[in-house]
Amino acid sequence: MFTIRPKDERGKTQSSWLDSSHSFSFAQYYDPYHMGFSDLRVINDDIIRPESGFSLHHHDNMEIITVVLSGQLEHKDSLGSKETLRPGEIQVMSAGSGVMHSEYNPSSEEDVHFLQIWVLTDTYNLPPEYNTRFFPEKEMTNQLKLVVSRDGRDGSLRINQDADLYRMFIEKSKGIVNFELDIDRKYWVQVAQGEIEVNNHTLTQGDGLAIKSEQGFLEFKGIAEKSDILFFDLAK
Repeated sequence: MFTIRPKDERGKTQSSWLDSSHSFSFAQYYDPYHMGFSDLRVINDDIIRPESGFSLHHHDNMEIITVVLSGQLEHKDSLGSKETLRPGEIQVMSAGSGVMHSEYNPSSEEDVHFLQIWVLTDTYNLPPEYNTRFFPEKEMTNQLKLVVSRDGRDGSLRINQDADLYRMFIEKSKGIVNFELDIDRKYWVQVAQGEIEVNNHTLTQGDGLAIKSEQGFLEFKGIAEKSDILFFDLAK
């Protein structure tokens, strides 16, 4: 079964400094039909205006993944971590027993655009951890690159859940990229930028695609000159 989550049907949070779209229920946005998908709980598509951001706040027992699409995002937390994330870098924070953190756009001129993703943990109250890694775009061009996994294989960042996250920049001129489906898994495609076709389903920036109870091959085709997608392989 293939189910599109259209970008225009996502929940919204908007203010003078924040423009956020929610694929699943989050904060003041509640939709009982979109509470998550498998262990994927949150995909927030956030734009923060210059010299603004989320002040220090608390998380626990959640695997939090941040992917910066453009601009820069300053991270600080109670573990002593402090760094500025830029495109190509992916951040994983396993909140565990509890962590405080803030996210801020330090630029005086440029918005920061990023995806923040929450995945349910499989083990509660572990010591919190924080890691980032830079993944060169050439390693993700026209091929699915594993960037997050439970076991940290192939140089990916580790989380405490049976979930793999791949990223790919797919070009219009490079044909089809295939992925073999397991009928006992669930999958989610999120288009971060651009436009693609997945098994004859057209998706544009902000769209999501839920896939379950399917086997065979998933076929990705680029429609825009270059598209940026996230692909989740999740437990059933």
